[in-house]
Amino acid sequence: MYDTAIAETEPGPIEAIEFETAVLARNLEMLRRRGEFYVAADRAGYLLLLTLEQSGSLDVMTLAAELGLDPSTAARQVAAAHKAGLVTREPDPHDRRRSIVAATARGKAVMREIRARRRAGTAEMLAGWSEKDRRAVAELFHRYNQAIAARYR
Repeated sequence: MYDTAIAETEPGPIEAIEFETAVLARNLEMLRRRGEFYVAADRAGYLLLLTLEQSGSLDVMTLAAELGLDPSTAARQVAAAHKAGLVTREPDPHDRRRSIVAATARGKAVMREIRARRRAGTAEMLAGWSEKDRRAVAELFHRYNQAIAARYR
């Protein structure tokens, strides 16, 4: 929890959330560096593949919007995933200037492997938590992520 020795007064919920979010970001970075989740694809590639699994084939502009990225960043991620054989990139039959991106069979397998590792690690870390607490955290993370997306997308 928030270290009250650092603050002059008892923290309110906004102060505690801000602090815990900073700690969470650091801890997630530590998991990325020390974990073995991202062997065949990095975090960006995983999110790209996950988005394609959920939404199906997409053009780069739509994919960028779905990921909350600018189109040039999404295009670079698509290029890297394409080079790794994780996605295909075909001209849009309705507009040859646009590309349609789809996950390959290998890309889908890589995404499922990463997802399984991430879920197993999460289950292990939260093994002592009640189902009620796990559901509460999931709901609150969902709401928090929606609030971020609503503000910045």
